[in-house]
Amino acid sequence: MNFKTLLLSLLVALGVLVLLLGKHNRSSKENVVDSPSVVGQSEFDIQVWPARAMSPRRDPAIEARIDALLSKMSVAEKVGQIIQPELKYVTPEDVKNYHLGSILHGGGTTPNNDKYASLQDWVSTAEGFYAASMDESDGKAAIPLIWGTDAVHGNNNVYGATIFPHNIGLGAANDQSLMYRIGQATAREVAATGVNWTFGPTVAVVRDVRWGRTYESYSENPDLVSRYAREMVRGIQGEFKNSMRVGPNHIVSTAKHFLGDGGTSMGVDRGDTVASEWELRQVHGAGYIAALDADVLTTMASFNSWNGDKLHGHRYLLTDVLKQRMGFQGFVVGDWNGHQQVPGCHVSRCPAAINAGLDMFMVPQHWKALYENTLEDVEQGHISSERLDDAVRRILRVKFIAGLFDAGPVAQRPLVGDAELIGHPEHRALAREAVRKSLVMLKNNNGVLPVKSGSRVLIAGDAANNIAKQSGGWSLTWQGTGNQNSDFPGATSILAGLQSVIEHTGGETHYAADGQWQASDFGEAGRPDLAIVVFGEEPYAEWHGDLINIEYQYADKRDLRLLQALQAQGIPVVSVFITGRPLWINKELNASDAFVVAWLPGTEGAGIADVLIADSDDHAPYDFQGRLSFSWPKYVSQARLNFDEDGYDPLFPLGYGLDYASDAELLGQLDESTARQPDAKLDELWGFVSRANAPWSIMVQDADSESIPMQGNTVSTSTQALVVQSIDKVAQEDARRLIWSGSGRATFALSTATPQDLTAYHRHAAVLTLSAQLNGASSANLSVSALCDDKSCIELPGVAAALKELRPGEWQDVVVQSNCFAARESNFAGVQRLLSIQSNGTLDLSLADIKLVPQVNLTQNTNAHIVSCDN
Repeated sequence: MNFKTLLLSLLVALGVLVLLLGKHNRSSKENVVDSPSVVGQSEFDIQVWPARAMSPRRDPAIEARIDALLSKMSVAEKVGQIIQPELKYVTPEDVKNYHLGSILHGGGTTPNNDKYASLQDWVSTAEGFYAASMDESDGKAAIPLIWGTDAVHGNNNVYGATIFPHNIGLGAANDQSLMYRIGQATAREVAATGVNWTFGPTVAVVRDVRWGRTYESYSENPDLVSRYAREMVRGIQGEFKNSMRVGPNHIVSTAKHFLGDGGTSMGVDRGDTVASEWELRQVHGAGYIAALDADVLTTMASFNSWNGDKLHGHRYLLTDVLKQRMGFQGFVVGDWNGHQQVPGCHVSRCPAAINAGLDMFMVPQHWKALYENTLEDVEQGHISSERLDDAVRRILRVKFIAGLFDAGPVAQRPLVGDAELIGHPEHRALAREAVRKSLVMLKNNNGVLPVKSGSRVLIAGDAANNIAKQSGGWSLTWQGTGNQNSDFPGATSILAGLQSVIEHTGGETHYAADGQWQASDFGEAGRPDLAIVVFGEEPYAEWHGDLINIEYQYADKRDLRLLQALQAQGIPVVSVFITGRPLWINKELNASDAFVVAWLPGTEGAGIADVLIADSDDHAPYDFQGRLSFSWPKYVSQARLNFDEDGYDPLFPLGYGLDYASDAELLGQLDESTARQPDAKLDELWGFVSRANAPWSIMVQDADSESIPMQGNTVSTSTQALVVQSIDKVAQEDARRLIWSGSGRATFALSTATPQDLTAYHRHAAVLTLSAQLNGASSANLSVSALCDDKSCIELPGVAAALKELRPGEWQDVVVQSNCFAARESNFAGVQRLLSIQSNGTLDLSLADIKLVPQVNLTQNTNAHIVSCDN
């Protein structure tokens, strides 16, 4: 064989090998068994990550006990240990029969579904589950249950508990010792209920404040997040100095969400973090490295992807980086059904997640099917016995370190059942201290603050007397909604705190949420000396808080109108802003003489008066210590604004904050007309993405009745002709199911009380997009319209036809082309209804993701139903 022939043969062989490798890579991507991230590991650089000693360190005595226990456990028992159902969907009998390793209670879930469950209710429930886990009557091993909760700003799910400021406020306090003490107090209040594990702290480094979980982050600065993570973990878990045991005053901690949750494109919850591995480590990994330094016992896998690969299935990050390179010896728990988003998986089967390094499935409802399928996957070799044993070993290790095997019955443990710990005065005093230290003053023209003794003060704004609003999401309920002041016994509203201090120093107060007052409200003077207006964001949690536009109340500037009305009366205005993130507030700043960011302060609202109001000698008892832990935007297009990125041009930089010694004034008016940076593209308009997005709300209406708003998880017309229910599409309650009974004509609409000028979307040839699922065949008469002003709607018969032609039981996208709207520019000028669907027949239809998308932003979807209006 000559040289040329040999060379050609080698090239052909190489080509075949490349094809085979490519085929293997593609098939691995599609295989439910393998992690989708195993392929292409040559793209990774493990050297980026610090090589660390084991954390927590292994205790030979504990490891020997684990070995002995593992040797006696059946495969079924081992599979039970890696399953974590939610309290609503599991019983003690289930724990006994399936040998379950853990349960959790999500936001708003309580014993007996009682929002006001007593401490004894919690303890009795914990005792019942513990006893079931230790039952050996079937001859199986007794392994204590570990119970997890989202105690993210205090034991926030428990009636009467101390609720601390959310993390964004704590970040502004810039006080590491404060974090340690808050961790300790939180652990004690959780331990009192018999629960022994919290899913906190969140150590996300948020890069785009449109994310609905921004307030769960301490800062855009990885260094601050790192320092806080270390102290919070130590406060919650204690420090392992003389022994590898969690002490009686502490509980198990979690660093979450691993990894990159705060870096998703456009701040979309559960989205994709596009970043180099160096950035992933330097920015998003900082908190985890610090948490490992503090011997954190668990980490939670994140919903998001990194460069397209879901973290719940990311073997390189979960196993190679976290467990092997960085030495993590605890266990990795999933997030709420997060495994179902791994390619090839669904909620009841996902060997790929376990093979990638997930140790415990968080599977709230469908856990029995997942248990059976996982057992089958182990028996068939889809999950190796070695991987299963490693996961169970890690879970058992944490349980031994937590002292659960030796703790005895729940009710006999230290702290458990101690009613004085829930909302303990020392804890409330600590929370009040945290409020004081978190306040950031952005403006104080003419020294209007502190409020002088003897002042006559008008207190206004809908957040002044609203403890639910000042506490935010994850407060008694998941979203923080549906609460009133009486649901927070022992708490203090901002109003009550202000009134107490002002009146104690010889002043007068008058409260009117709408800012209305009369001369008689202020005695002989006949008018207030100043107004304190408390306003801000409504409560939200997770993706329900995702934004597309960071202008505060961009669609209905009702709070701005209140500020301007008071200024027009010559009354100096002090604004107190309740918010979970920096927002574009140039107009509100202009309408204020002083402006204070109070973040989400929690139950101890009196901490605000501590700083704002002078004593009888006109000295401020406490000065402003808070400094911005997030940069504040100058333009509405600056949702991603980070001190360490190019083009940094904030209104207020990271670390900004005035105190009473500052002589800086915000002189002149901030620019209100240039809301966007030059060349910034027009954002999508969200009507319904996971929820009805402000200013839009879901309304239902019978033919001859008033519209009824949807305020909870369900709403119906007065005749029950139409019922709308919250359902799950991809995430919890991210879609709505519309059921027409056929008893009469009824309408579903996305409406706003304030007409919206959407002419920019007409100029940008926007399309209307939505996702829909037909839940059964239908021959109902159906009419669809959009962009309704006070005179007319744009009728869309093509959309009605497309909805009726959908394949039943399958979510499909519908795209309405811009030519359906081209000739109706006038309708865009005052939109009152973004979308309206009407029927008088029987119809069962689900909807999600209703948006107006500028043509330039539109991504091609070859599987969508395209509705065009060429005629």
